[in-house]
Amino acid sequence: MFKKIISYFYPINLHKTTSAISKSLEVTLVNGQVVLDSLNTNYSYGSLQRVLRKGLLSIGFEKIKPMNHILVLGVAGGSVIKTLVNEIEFTGKITGIELDEKVIDLANEHFGLNQIKNLNIIHHEAFEFVLKTKLKYDLIIVDIFQDTTMPGFLFENFFKNRLTEILNMKGYILFNTMILREDDNARNKLYISFFDTEKYKVWTLPRIEQHNELILVKKEK
Repeated sequence: MFKKIISYFYPINLHKTTSAISKSLEVTLVNGQVVLDSLNTNYSYGSLQRVLRKGLLSIGFEKIKPMNHILVLGVAGGSVIKTLVNEIEFTGKITGIELDEKVIDLANEHFGLNQIKNLNIIHHEAFEFVLKTKLKYDLIIVDIFQDTTMPGFLFENFFKNRLTEILNMKGYILFNTMILREDDNARNKLYISFFDTEKYKVWTLPRIEQHNELILVKKEK
């Protein structure tokens, strides 16, 4: 309790490590909440949880709750999973894909993801998983960063096509992007233009927490 009170005045570092993928990783108690950060950005909880929660609200909690299977590409500390389970009370299956094994260890140790019964975390590269999976999903959450860098494959047409193939009819894609430069705006506009407006409904939630833009896609036909 004492640490929690102090954290409203000074952030308290609980754990610091490095990994080949994410470089610096820190678990910190800030304003009474435990968060996971990389060197330059929030990885889970804190601002990121607020960003993704707004995306889920835009889809509608009432639409998400009865879904059968949700795919999370980029688990980190699992803040969006906690929103799904604790706030939306989603009881269907959640499959989480995370490339960084150290992040998985931190998520289990500090955020208790291994205690969520309807969650299966797979240590795997997201592109390969999406390529190989034979399952279909009602909601695909894409939240993949290496610090502030977004891998280029996320914006390739092949990957976008594959996401739509494994998405159930009337299903949703929730894609968290970061806008740091003017060409990032052009990149996102190009991404949105990929989707046929007769088959997909596409909308954005721009400039959430200053640098995040959410792209949402609903498969209509």
